[in-house]
Amino acid sequence: MSSPKNQPNIVIIGAGIGGVACASALAKFGIKAHIYEQTLQFSRVGAGIQMGPNATQVLHGLGLKDHLAQTAFQPKTNLNRVWNTGEVSNDYPLSEHVIAKYGSPFYALHRADLHEALTKLVPSEQIHLGKKLTALHQDDKGVELQFADGSKVHADAVIGADGVHSLTREILLGPEAPRFTGRIAYRTTYPSSRLKGVEIGDSRTKWWGPDRHIVIYYVTKKRDEIYFVTSQPEDATWTTKESWSSKGDLKTLQDAYAGFHPDVQAVIAACPEVHKWALFERDPLSTWVQGRVMLLGDACHPMTPYMAQGAAMALEDSVVLARCLDAHRGDDLNATFKLYEALRKPRTSEIQKASGANQWMQNKTNPDWVYGYNAWTVPLEMTP
Repeated sequence: MSSPKNQPNIVIIGAGIGGVACASALAKFGIKAHIYEQTLQFSRVGAGIQMGPNATQVLHGLGLKDHLAQTAFQPKTNLNRVWNTGEVSNDYPLSEHVIAKYGSPFYALHRADLHEALTKLVPSEQIHLGKKLTALHQDDKGVELQFADGSKVHADAVIGADGVHSLTREILLGPEAPRFTGRIAYRTTYPSSRLKGVEIGDSRTKWWGPDRHIVIYYVTKKRDEIYFVTSQPEDATWTTKESWSSKGDLKTLQDAYAGFHPDVQAVIAACPEVHKWALFERDPLSTWVQGRVMLLGDACHPMTPYMAQGAAMALEDSVVLARCLDAHRGDDLNATFKLYEALRKPRTSEIQKASGANQWMQNKTNPDWVYGYNAWTVPLEMTP
């Protein structure tokens, strides 16, 4: 891989949402990046994803505006209800309200559908599957990456977008021991026809219990597929790592929500199977950058899912990083990466903290500080 003048030869580790979004954002500024992903193929695990206006701003800028409008579900409100009575504690308007206020809509869709759409924005020859990173070494001339299949690649700079179990982060900063929160999340998608007439409404709805909750929404514009995700106290001796693919026991899940509103129980009763994963938490990292290597998305600021902002932060990271690299072409890469870190770390750390509190939108909330951020226009200079 050769690089035109003032265009760094960039390698991205990880082809998740953050990795492919980063490659697409870089391409908007004429910067080509190759992605190396350890999996052999992408799978469709049953998972929904919410894209607030701050995230859809990014997706629109990458070229997915029409695709989202044609395929994604646009909830009318962010509805919050008491677990057993159904009493409304907060019903924040979405649809036309957030478009008028923030300039872009709020969408809910299948995570795999979003990932597929983003992947199609990157030329296939720039995505290399079956490439598990084992080592990287850097000097003043660049970075050499080694993979489990014995191959090696040289780059001017490396972006670690390899998720919550980031090997890039571990190589840079050493292994870490995340803290188990004592909570388990169950999730699944299934055809909404299985509800047999039970209505879940036009909203994205979160039912708040004393020590547990469940979020329910459609993931397609046609409303033919439904998603739910839970969080509740449960022992996690069955796992030592966060995994989205471990099967959950339906009876255990049904028992955990036995006292909830009949609408909730109907949604759970209709699902054919669920996956579960243990929820862990981490403190913000001391640094995201070491020389010519930097981290992005869950690799540097993994967070609990309670604000639906984890993927959104990776999308924002991607655009801000691409803009920094474009604005500082030919400059020292470490200094450019440090600028990106300085611009992004305060925001992601604050959202990590707020998400962990698990109070987002339960009662009257002003979401301006989250939804009003536009990664395409935010100043690239540090304020005094």
